[in-house]
Parts: sequence; structure tokens; C-alpha cells
Amino acid sequence: MEISAKKILAITTVVSFLVSSIAGFIFGAAGSATAVKLFPQLAGQLIDKNESADNMKNSAGEGSAKDASIFLADNLPKEELGAVGAIKKANPAVVSIIVTKDLPKIKRYSPFSDPFFNQFFGQNYNVPEEDQGAQKQETGRGSGFIVSADGYIVTNKHVANDKKAEYTVLMNDGKEYSAKLLAADPVNDLAIIKIDEKNLPTVSLGDSDKLEVGQIAIAIGNSLGEFRNTASMGIISGLGRSITASGSGIGAEELRNIIQTDAAINPGNSGGPLLNLNGEVVGVNVAIAQGAQNIGFAIPINDAKKAINDVKTAGRIITPWLGVRYALITKELKDKNNLSADYGALILRGNTINDLAVIPGSPADKAGLAENDIILEINGVRINEANPLANAISKYSVGDELKMKILRKGIEKEIKVKLEERKSE
Repeated sequence: MEISAKKILAITTVVSFLVSSIAGFIFGAAGSATAVKLFPQLAGQLIDKNESADNMKNSAGEGSAKDASIFLADNLPKEELGAVGAIKKANPAVVSIIVTKDLPKIKRYSPFSDPFFNQFFGQNYNVPEEDQGAQKQETGRGSGFIVSADGYIVTNKHVANDKKAEYTVLMNDGKEYSAKLLAADPVNDLAIIKIDEKNLPTVSLGDSDKLEVGQIAIAIGNSLGEFRNTASMGIISGLGRSITASGSGIGAEELRNIIQTDAAINPGNSGGPLLNLNGEVVGVNVAIAQGAQNIGFAIPINDAKKAINDVKTAGRIITPWLGVRYALITKELKDKNNLSADYGALILRGNTINDLAVIPGSPADKAGLAENDIILEINGVRINEANPLANAISKYSVGDELKMKILRKGIEKEIKVKLEERKSE
């Protein structure tokens, strides 16, 4: 029986179509099974949303359902999965802090309230004021994180430092608690507040001494005082920074040995945690650089650990105190003052007559330290820009006796200083 060329072509086309369909079905099913096996959580999300292969194809553009699965999987790098896990781990213990205070209530009135008088006096002319007593008003917002199940919370001193104010803690689940200010660090921008509750979620504290530049960092906080538990991600941009920061109620203060990050930190983030990818707190967000983009700073969590322990055990933050004003010796300072040392801390006066070089009655005064002395070493460790005097002192405890090598009028000598507790103002 003779078969025409047209019939042969038609049969070939039908067979090819069937083979292609069967192969496509088999490999498509295998591909889907592989995707489900490798990414079960992704497959679960797709099934839960009742997304068909056609929908996936439309979302991903040209390609098969298998291609769409791979496309979505490729957008789940380890860093992203780690960030999601870190945020979920810490988020329940990150809180917003609302500060309120009784402030005078002023009623403004004017005998010239008619708009007619605006043409003569303007809309913003001064009017008499009448004292209407006091009312509670919100004076600030910030962030914090719970470090113990019985309600101890770490935040910044510039968020919580007013003993006359009232503090409300707002949890991520919407619950509110009244909080009490327990302590504010006299030398660092840290404060501890507490809520009266049990079995609270807590954060895990990491080791800020092990941080590396380039390491991923996540900031969480009450951004702009409005958006609770906002998360942002970046890297550790620098370590051991020193800045002069200013805040409401505390004026300007120098912060040393702090962490720089490009994770977005906004007003309201103050006191919130800086996390690593393990969800551990490695810093306390404290400041931003005005006029710059993505330059924020955090206090190393290791600096806060001692404060937390002090408050739990003694009810206050215990800070060792030396009692001198000083400037770290740099090449410029050495040349300008013709100093014989190129490192150390030069004891000197401040800008006013009351800014004495050595505080009367302080441990430094009792040990005989004097203006223009240079503290070269403490217990054999040099004082320099990498190890400033304040940092060196903070590593010790009240009552510790330190051996200091000093330079006085060109002659080296050793003295002993017994540290005392710095009293809060």
C-alpha cells in the first residue's frame, strides 16, 4: 500500500507531538518534585496561595512552571533567609518606648481675634497667655529590647533619663506596660528600665568583640516614633569609632569605641538592637550622622553587659572613676606643645576656670596625679588612640588598684591608683 508524502508528514507530526507531550509531562513532574524536595517551604507557600503553573508562568515571564520554581528559589539566598530568621528571633523582645510628662497647659487668647486685625498685626502677632495648670504630654519616643524574662529592658540614656517622666512600653503584639527607670549610665548613653511582668520574650546577647567590618548587621526599632519594629539591613562599616553626640536632656557627650553601620537608623530607633545574622544583639543603636546617608552608630553590647549585671545585682550602674581631664596625645598635640612622648593621655584643664585638670578628692588627686602629667601605661598597657584612657579605666572595677606609668617633667615614674565609684549627678 502506497503512502503519500503528505500522510507521512502528518503521522510524523502527530507522533512527535505525543512524544513531546509525554516527555514534557514526565520531566515537568520530576522538576516540580525536585523543587518541592529542595524548597518545601517555598512549595508550601505556592500551594497555600493556590497558584497554578500558569500563574507562576505569568509571574515569571516566559518559561515553564519548572522555570518559575527555579526563578523563585534563586531569590532566596542564604543571607536573606538568615536575615528573616534573625528578625523573627529578636522581634518579640524589641519594644517601643513612649515618654510622657506633666507639662504646663497654656491657653492663648487675644482681644483682637477678629480677622480684621490681621491686616494690622499679622497672623502671628504675640498674644497673652493664661496658665491652665498641667497636663500629660508626650515628650519623646524610642526603642529598647528585653534582656530578661522578668522585664529588664535596655535603651539609651537620651531616651530614658528623666526621673519625673513616665514610661510606657509597647510590645510588638500591641500589649502596653508601665515601666520604671532604674538607672542611667553616668558615662555612656545607656539606661535600664523595667516592666512588672513575667515570662517575657528576650533577646540573645552576642559578643561585640568578635565583630568584623563587612559583617551583615540588622537594626530594629520604632522608626520615626511611628513605625514599630521596623527592620533595616546593612553591614558593619567601621569599628572603634569616636563621635560627639547630642541628645535631648543630656547635651553633648563623647562616645568612644562605637560601631558604625550603614543599616538605616532613623529618629526613634535609639535604644533598639543591632543584630548579627544569628539574631544576637551586638550593639545598641545610639546615633546617626546628620547630613549623611546611611551612617549610623551603635554602642557595643559588651559595654552594656556590665551595666545590665550591675542593675540586676546592685540596683544601679557602678562605674569606676579616676577623676582627670585629659587629651590623647597625637602627633599634632605633641608638636604643638613640644612634648617628649608621642603616646599617652596628657592631663590638662578645660575651657573654663572650673574645669580643673584633676578633680579634688578624686582617686587621681589622692594618688598625686597633677596637671601636665602624661599617663603612659596602665598595668603595662599603653594609652593611645586604640586604647584611650576612658576605655582602659572601664575595663576595671571599683576598688581595683592600678599601676600607672606616668611622665612628669620628662621623668618616668610609677604610681598606684585605687579606683572609686563615680557618683551620678
